[in-house]
Amino acid sequence: MKPSLDIGTLRQRYQSGELTPLALVDDLLGRLGSEDAHHIWISRLDADDLRAYARKLEGRDIASLPLYGIPFAIKDNIDLAGLPTTAGCPEYAYTPAQHATVVARLIDAGAIPLGKTNLDQFATGLNGTRSPYGACRNAFNPDFISGGSSSGSAVAVALGLASFSLGTDTAGSGRVPAAFNNLVGHKPSCGALSTRGVVPACRSLDAVSIFALTTEDAERVLAVAAGFDADDEYSRPLAPHGFDFGRAPGFRFGVPMAKDLAFFGNAEAERLFGESVARMTSLGGTPVAVDLAPFLDTARLLYGGPWVAERYLAIRDFFDAQADTVFPPVREIIAGGREVSAADTFAHFYKLRALKRVCDAVWNDIDVLLTPTAGTIYRIDAMQADPIHLNANLGHYTNFMNLLDLAATAVPAGFQNDGLPFGVTLVAPPHQDGPLLHLASRMQQALGGELGATDHTLPPAEPLALLPDGEVRVAVVGAHLSGLPLNHQLTERHARRVSATQTASQYRLYALPDGKRPGLIQVSEGGAAIACEVWEMPASQFGSFVAGIPAPLGIGKLALADGSVVNGFICEGIGIADAQDITDYGGWRGWLAARGD
Repeated sequence: MKPSLDIGTLRQRYQSGELTPLALVDDLLGRLGSEDAHHIWISRLDADDLRAYARKLEGRDIASLPLYGIPFAIKDNIDLAGLPTTAGCPEYAYTPAQHATVVARLIDAGAIPLGKTNLDQFATGLNGTRSPYGACRNAFNPDFISGGSSSGSAVAVALGLASFSLGTDTAGSGRVPAAFNNLVGHKPSCGALSTRGVVPACRSLDAVSIFALTTEDAERVLAVAAGFDADDEYSRPLAPHGFDFGRAPGFRFGVPMAKDLAFFGNAEAERLFGESVARMTSLGGTPVAVDLAPFLDTARLLYGGPWVAERYLAIRDFFDAQADTVFPPVREIIAGGREVSAADTFAHFYKLRALKRVCDAVWNDIDVLLTPTAGTIYRIDAMQADPIHLNANLGHYTNFMNLLDLAATAVPAGFQNDGLPFGVTLVAPPHQDGPLLHLASRMQQALGGELGATDHTLPPAEPLALLPDGEVRVAVVGAHLSGLPLNHQLTERHARRVSATQTASQYRLYALPDGKRPGLIQVSEGGAAIACEVWEMPASQFGSFVAGIPAPLGIGKLALADGSVVNGFICEGIGIADAQDITDYGGWRGWLAARGD
């Protein structure tokens, strides 16, 4: 059996000396061969070019290159210098002199590009059949669609030909193919990955996406690929995510109401989604019913509103000159963009603004939304017989995402009785990429199974922390404890309780003369463990919290019973001059109970 291409496994083999990038390239050349029965590739680097990339890594420090020797595939609407970019249309092709920004970042981190993958032409479609290079075939059953538009990118990873791949995702193209090929598909927060060097679909909505075998691999790639690009007008830094619901012992997850769930007659998909809800609950989640109607109303704007004009604008000169070279379903969609008026555009902008206001309110009640990635899957012949209607069904749960500025991770969720994969998607507001991937990891680990369509078993999860969290932990011992008078100073700053625990046994606790607050003092001997709570709040809120703490109290470093050290309340020595030692009560609550408070 060929070795697994997941990034963790490859890095271990590189670090042990068992494998070199050049040896891996030779192995991959054997895997790729000369046949392409699944219609994955549009163009590939030749053997000499691949070996040249591998040789550039010789003598380099593996630890300094997070993607050292990791092979990846690139959707053919993303530039790789030296190979044509076709966007799935040979008449449109051009050969770029420079890599797309995101590709350059990956190569600089040690990754090895393999070639350019098949797609629904001009990234218009969710099925993978709209290509003059052949309908891309599902990795599990070639009679079924691969999903699109990032079709070849997904199938290459699923079949063990690449460790990860780049797609694009405007309407679901980075998630639907992941679901149909048993992969993780991460659609980052809009703007987190530069789209410079990417043929636009809808420039204001486009996102470069990541296909990977594991969620940890997706996080590794995201951490390298993300970054502000001043030359991309839609680029923005990936901000700290705050509370990590993905690793919290309890979280709230939204589940669409029954009226909004659509499986298009696929009872197996309905069964697997129900199992996914149960799996989320078993991980500590509390399900909350969510009215998906405003999200679905938003989704209808993508092809029923002015955003089709963006698709037309992206290739206007080419389309006006050579429309007959464009695949019929794609041509029909893009041609509709010619007729959109400015007045209609603003009317739809206003409608989107109103819908977003309603949808944004949902996040007051939940941390994450769980949906099917797609309600069903179709045979290739059925899709080609009814390309518009069936494609629209595939976008039921995906088309609203970028219009509402959301981030999402598609994760495997089991198999239908016919052997085809099913997937679910975790959705959250922008910059929640880290928590989404961490929760998706727990979902993937709970399911287990194989990687993609390979025989390799899912490896144990790695507790990565590669993305900015922007959180500060603070231990409280007095009036800020849950339910006590000053706790609101934490909750109004969006703080969440992490744990109820104790300090290390090196403190004394005093009731200050005002009777309202305790003071904690570290001592060299005669100390005890004091009950406390650890809370987590956004770093942006921490300064105002500290500024409001009156003397003699302050924030210092506090040792906990488990050996960790966090920020926590301490007291100046002068503050306990007339204070009462209440250490023997074990904590402030014990003292309040003894007083009858």
